[in-house]
Amino acid sequence: METVNIQDAKTNLSRLIERAVSRGEPFIIARAGKPLVTVAPLELETKPKRRIGFMKGRIKVPRDFDRLHQDEIANRFESTPGRSSPLTLR
Repeated sequence: METVNIQDAKTNLSRLIERAVSRGEPFIIARAGKPLVTVAPLELETKPKRRIGFMKGRIKVPRDFDRLHQDEIANRFESTPGRSSPLTLR
C-alpha cells in the first residue's frame, strides 16, 4: 500500500482518489512519516457474493451430460426444410 505525505495528498488528491476508485488501490496519508489515515474506495455496487459449491452433494450431473441427445440434435441440423424431424418441440 502506497504512503503519501499529507502535502502531496493535498496537491494530488483528485488523482489519488481516482486511482483508488478505478484500480481499487487504497493508500495511506502520513504526516512526518507517521501514518494518519487509510483512504480506500467504498463498495458502490452491492452484488451478492457467489457461493461456489453450495449445491455439492445435492445434485448429480451425469458424466455424459455434454453428449445427451446428441443424435437427436444432429438430426435437427441435418434435416431438410419441409421435412419433419423425430424431435418435436412442445
